[in-house]
Formats: sequence, C-alpha cells, structure tokens
Amino acid sequence: MVCSHHHLYSTLARGMPSPPRQPTKFLEILEQIWWRLDVALDAEMIRWSAMLGAVEALQCGTTAIVDHHESPSCIEGSLSIIADACAEVGVRTNLAYGVTDRHGADGSRRGLAENERFLRAGGRGMVGVHAAFTCSDDTLASAAALAADLGVGVHIHVAEAPDDADAGDRLHALARDDWHLVHCVYLDRELPGTIAHNPRSNMNNSVGYARPAARPNRIVLGTDGIGADMLEEARLAYMRLREEDVLASPDTVWQWLDNGYALFPEARADRVTWNYPHADSAWHVAFTPGVRAVHVESDAGEVLLRDGLPTRVDIAEVQTNAAEQAKRLFARL
Repeated sequence: MVCSHHHLYSTLARGMPSPPRQPTKFLEILEQIWWRLDVALDAEMIRWSAMLGAVEALQCGTTAIVDHHESPSCIEGSLSIIADACAEVGVRTNLAYGVTDRHGADGSRRGLAENERFLRAGGRGMVGVHAAFTCSDDTLASAAALAADLGVGVHIHVAEAPDDADAGDRLHALARDDWHLVHCVYLDRELPGTIAHNPRSNMNNSVGYARPAARPNRIVLGTDGIGADMLEEARLAYMRLREEDVLASPDTVWQWLDNGYALFPEARADRVTWNYPHADSAWHVAFTPGVRAVHVESDAGEVLLRDGLPTRVDIAEVQTNAAEQAKRLFARL
C-alpha cells in the first residue's frame, strides 16, 4: 500500500493535552492544536515520531509514504531525519517541508531552503507548501519556481476549508501536472495535478466532503496524519462515497489506492500477506474490518515484517523511545 498524504510528525499527538481553548472552527483547530504542536517539535521528537509512524505503517501493509512535514523550531535537516528514520524501518518516503509565512519571511526562506537542500542532496520528494492562505503570493511563486527548477511537483494543502477557498484563484497560474493537491474540498475550479483525498481527516475536522469522484484529476488516498492503515482509509472513503452516491462501487476507491503507485512504482512489487484471504478484492475489503498485514517482503526480497512484527527494528524500543519523546512534547504544550 501507498499512503499518499501523511503527517508523520503527528504520530506523537495521541493523548496530547487539551488545547487552551475549545476549537469550534477549522482555523481554530489549526491554531489551538496543530500549529502549537509543530512549533514544539525538536529533532528527537521528529525522529521517533517518524520511526513509530513507519513501524505502524508497515504493520498495516503500507510500504511507502508521501509525507508533508512542518517543524518551525527545527527546520534545517528535518527531512533527512524523517527519511533516515523511515529507511531504518524499511519504509520508502517522498518528503516535503511545508513552507509558510506564519513565522515571517525568515521562516518561509528557511522552509524553502530545507526543501532545496534535501532534494539537491538526492532526497526523494517535492517542494512543500502549507497552504495558500498562510503564504504570500511571492512565497507561492518562489515555491513553484524552485519545484520547476528541481524537476519536482509542489505538495500543498488546497482549499481544505472555507479559510482557503480562494486557493484556486491564487494557484491556477502556478499549478502543474506534477503537483500534489491535498483535500480540495472547496476548490472552485479545475487545477492540474494529482488530488490526495483524506476522508477521515475531512470528517474529523468537519470541513465537508471533497467529492473526489467528480474531479477529472487522478485521485489518490491519504490519511492526513491519522496513521497509515490504507485499507481502513479505503473502507471509509467508500462509505463516504456511497453516502453521496448509492450506485458507487468500491472498485472506484480501489483505483484510488492503485493510483498511489505513480510516485512509488517499485512498491507495486512488494508482497504483503494479510490475515484475511480475500484482501485483494475491493468488495471483500470494503466490508471486512480488521484486515492486517502479517508478513511483508520488499521488492528486493527482504522480509520487513514477520508475524506482524518489524524485522529491522525492535518495536518495543521504538515504542518506548517514542513514548519518552511524547512526554517531552506534552510538557512543552
């Protein structure tokens, strides 16, 4: 499986302290939860969050992750930390740092520089942008120009909520076919690029339904940081699609999963043994909860998961270290 939009830095967020004030709108959720969390991250938190997230992905049969990262207090080198942590587990990554003007011109400059540093050093990824509504037009243009220069796409949240409803107008002259457009719930026009649909996150944030099946773009499935169980995400995506259209088939969502291989063609040759004998059927998976990977073998023939446990790392050690970093994170929050 491929998770086509993740936020591995959110792995440690489970159990985090309540926000200072109860958020009731999307922007308040960002301000009171995620923008407080990302600024509190340091290198050790990023490392163990990524490693635990990679282990949990592998246990769900997910061997490749498109990740969108932000850590304003620890920008330089952050993408390499994530890449190394996931590689240690055996999970492939396509990484981007989410550039934003929320922390001033210097913050956006450093974010662009981290994308450039990582990609020029041979890292696999895209140029990341948080979202149009947190960036100036100059910053959006700079990110687009850097991506074009490096021959990669831009990985950006687009019109996730009404706060970013003018994203289509601001991006229409910049977007290209290799862009990775996330959410697009309130997108008011067609934009070139792949759309990453994240149904669980959209429901959790109460922003509405993106209606991906109505878009002409290639659609892929992501989790927006809520784990990397792609079969579970596909089940939810189908139920949300079915709620909209009683004639919808799970084969549509199965195609969205398959589209994820565009960024990781080698992942198609990985082999996963599941605890359910019909896990290769969209109709079976759509109505069978609890399907888990018990054995994962890479395209090169290396066993990465045996009897449900990772082979390259000690899962107990990863969980212990991640728990220690979560305590540090919660104390800062």
